[in-house]
Amino acid sequence: DVAKRNEAQLTVVNVIDSRTYSSYEVYDAQFTEKSKNFSEDLLNGYKEVATNAGVSDVVTRLEFGSPKAIIPKKLATDVGADLIMCGTSGLNAVERFIVGSVSEAIVRHSPCDVLVVRTEELPEDFQPQVATDEFRSQYQTH
Repeated sequence: DVAKRNEAQLTVVNVIDSRTYSSYEVYDAQFTEKSKNFSEDLLNGYKEVATNAGVSDVVTRLEFGSPKAIIPKKLATDVGADLIMCGTSGLNAVERFIVGSVSEAIVRHSPCDVLVVRTEELPEDFQPQVATDEFRSQYQTH
């Protein structure tokens, strides 16, 4: 709604944290390609939702690396972002202390304003999508 109202470009971003999966790639050489395909499907779905909602200029970006560094330090500058909107991961206090929060890193290091959206209640029809579940069902090699 913000992009539509302001006639702004909406850049939808997904960063595959390649550091997390580097050891897995040794066992499955197709893992990077599967991750990329899944992410592209995800981005295209979000682009379609935004376009159907009336946003006229929607761009998608797929990056590999640390989301904590890439989003605020690289992508925000690359696209000339005026505002970054991100969600919270739902980590508890201990998890945030150990691994840190991506949204917190974006807030701390972004060159522009950041809006963090937190959803307390999920809709009744909400069905979580986990990449590994999708890999098993859609991208599994035979």
